[in-house]
Amino acid sequence: MGVKIIVKAKPGSRDDKIEKIDDSNYIVFVKAPAIEGKANAAIIRLLAGYFDVSPSLVEIISGHMARVKVIEINS
Repeated sequence: MGVKIIVKAKPGSRDDKIEKIDDSNYIVFVKAPAIEGKANAAIIRLLAGYFDVSPSLVEIISGHMARVKVIEINS
């Protein structure tokens, strides 16, 4: 079982970056548009790098089509 975090997605941003609000809340800015899962894929890649895990260990639990997502990071 991994760590669950709440992410507020900001697709179509100027830069790819992560802002930590507290231990379980983050804002993730990605350049990718919210079309055909491109933003979700970019969010997974960015979080994998941030937490130093493989992208396959980062999973969107809920909020696939919403700005606020629950994401589980396994290790």
